[in-house]
Amino acid sequence: METKDWLIKDLKDNWLEDRAAKVERVNKIDKEYYRQYDIKQGLRNSDGTGVVVGFTKIGSVHGYTYCDGVKTPIEGKLFYRDIEIDELVKNTGEFGFESIVYLLLFGELPGEEELRKFNAILDGFRKLPTHFTENTILKSPSRDVMNKLQRAILVLYSYDEKPDSLAIDRILVQSLKLIARFPTIISYGFQAKAHYFDDQSLYLHNPKEGLGTAANILHMIRANNDYTQLEKDTLDLLLILHAEHGGGNNSAFTTHVVSSSGTDTYSAVGAAVGSLKGPKHGGANLRVKAMVDDIKENLADYSDRAELKKYLKQILKGEVFDQKGLIYGMGHAVYTKSDPRAVILKKKSKELAAAKDRLKEFELYDNIESLTKEIFKEERGEDVEICANVDLYSGFVYQLLNIPEELFTPLFATARVASWCAHRIEQLVSDHKIIRPAYKSLKNEEKCTIR
Repeated sequence: METKDWLIKDLKDNWLEDRAAKVERVNKIDKEYYRQYDIKQGLRNSDGTGVVVGFTKIGSVHGYTYCDGVKTPIEGKLFYRDIEIDELVKNTGEFGFESIVYLLLFGELPGEEELRKFNAILDGFRKLPTHFTENTILKSPSRDVMNKLQRAILVLYSYDEKPDSLAIDRILVQSLKLIARFPTIISYGFQAKAHYFDDQSLYLHNPKEGLGTAANILHMIRANNDYTQLEKDTLDLLLILHAEHGGGNNSAFTTHVVSSSGTDTYSAVGAAVGSLKGPKHGGANLRVKAMVDDIKENLADYSDRAELKKYLKQILKGEVFDQKGLIYGMGHAVYTKSDPRAVILKKKSKELAAAKDRLKEFELYDNIESLTKEIFKEERGEDVEICANVDLYSGFVYQLLNIPEELFTPLFATARVASWCAHRIEQLVSDHKIIRPAYKSLKNEEKCTIR
């Protein structure tokens, strides 16, 4: 019998299912061990606070105070280089996202002339290398744009004369090229996916100088290149709000870990993209959209607050939707009373919804937020604080902008890449030790060896 026939027969005889069950069984670790030896699962303390593993000057997230062992909820605050996000949103101007990129990399906001020069540098890097689009994107399209983005980043290593250099000036050039090219890569990656897998027409628009990141994205993903000022401003705001979130978020920490080994910029940023791709991180707004679609499908009148509250309780009990017992878009690892990004984005989403005649949908998201807070206080106590996170409104805003859901997470990556590059530089400049935490070894199910 040929190997192929043997393999097909074994697969039909449940060989793979049996082995998968065995693999799951032999790798399962009893949760009691984590409690017994005070292992910090997810690098979280027992009260949910994060384990402190380093310092950062790039960004900080404040959601509670912690004094004398007591955790007290506060209104959320987010700082980029010690400047509060509310202030940045109000004062960054026409090229808001580009100003934020400059701030994250260089530690200060640019002046008018410096911003003009910086935009010109980014414009000079936006186009992809010769034949890169054909050979890397079109000849090997992917159903997932994040997968295509990650592969494209790694291929760009081959176009760099000194890709492994750890000189800061070289890393800055690599960083600026990646920041400038992310919008082009995700736009072309989406167009290739739509053409080869969804049987749609293929549109490849060159990025244009002088538009900035947000406008170029709308220009490249739309067949007619058309967009309104409100749409451009809204996407620019989204990019700003997603640009940085401290060193402890999963993808930023991934950047620190991988960079600490001394590897190249492309490997470090590629790893961060892989982290962000996960539904527990950058893909969370897709789960919000799926949940809202389910609500619309199952409620005759989703504006009826009593019916919506009843259904949200069923979602929380794991009885409906994906049966995970989660109301997506609600709750955060750090923020307690409020997520400042969600507060800002909620106001903008209402403005855009009004312009698009979709205020009824906005009210659905608003009701999900307020009713979930009610449910948690009723069922888990008046002292329980839960807030809407940025994902509750970001997916809705993307829909209002007519952005395909395949681009939700890639746009998050486009916003966050400047932060990853800043965290990489911070790691290389400030901490020369390779990050290497310890794991306890379990000899068997009953005994634990401590090392």
